Amino acid sequence: MGIIEGLTEFLPVSSTGHMILTADLLGLNTENDTVKTFEVIVQLGAVMAVVVLYWRRFLSLFDFRRKISSQPRLNLLHIILAMIPAGLIGVLFRDVIKQYLFGPETVLYSLVIGGLLMIAAEKFHPPIRSHTLDEITYKQAFTIGVFQVLALWPGFSRSGSTMSGGLFARVSHTAAAEFTFLVSVPVMLGASGIDMIKSMDHLSMSDFPVFAAGFITSFIVGMLAIKTFLGLLKRLSLTTFAIYRFVLAAVFFFIIL
Repeated sequence: MGIIEGLTEFLPVSSTGHMILTADLLGLNTENDTVKTFEVIVQLGAVMAVVVLYWRRFLSLFDFRRKISSQPRLNLLHIILAMIPAGLIGVLFRDVIKQYLFGPETVLYSLVIGGLLMIAAEKFHPPIRSHTLDEITYKQAFTIGVFQVLALWPGFSRSGSTMSGGLFARVSHTAAAEFTFLVSVPVMLGASGIDMIKSMDHLSMSDFPVFAAGFITSFIVGMLAIKTFLGLLKRLSLTTFAIYRFVLAAVFFFIIL
C-alpha cells in the first residue's frame, strides 16, 4: 500500500483510486477504522516527500517583505486561492462524498471521465503563457483550484484535474505539476488531520510497526516518483496517462464487476 501511494500520489492516475482498488484486491476491509487510519498515515508519507523536496520554496512563500500586489513571484496568496474551492466543497459535502463516491465502482467511472478531461486539455488548451511557477498569476492559481474540486471524486486524480485546469489556464505541464505539489501539502494535511482526529480512539501501539512501514515506504517512493514524473512530463503528454487510466479501468471492470 505504501508503494502504491508513493508511486501514484503525484501522477495523474489517482492515488486514492489505486488505493481503493488495491485494498479491494488485498481483501482489506476499507470500512475498518484501523485500515482507514492506515491509509491516512500512508498519504502523510507522500506529503512529507513534497515538504522535503520543496522546503526552500515553502519558506519563500512566507517572505512577506515582497509586496503581494507587485506579484514578483509565487507567494502564499497563490496557494490560498487554489485551496479555497476544494476546501469549501470538501468541508460542506465531506460526508456525502465519503458515502457515495468512495468505492471500487465509482472509481472506475472517474478514471475514465478524468482521462477524457486530460485528453481534452491536451488537445484544446490555448497557447501557454506561464512556463514556470513564478509566472503563475492569481487568476490562474484560482482556476487551477476550481479544477481541483473534481479531485474530491476518488479516481479523478488531484494532479490530473489540476494539470488539466492548468493547461486550460495557459500554464505549462511542469509548472502546473509543481504548483499541484505545493497545493497538495496544506490540502492533504488538513484532510488527513480531520481523519486522524476522528480515528484516534481506534489506534493502539500495536499498530505502530505497520503504520511506520507504510509511512516510510510511501515517503521514499514518493520522493523518487516526483523526480521521475517531472522528467516524464518533458517527454510524455497527459494523453499517455489517460490511456493508462482507460486500461486500468477496463482491467478492474472485469476483476471487480
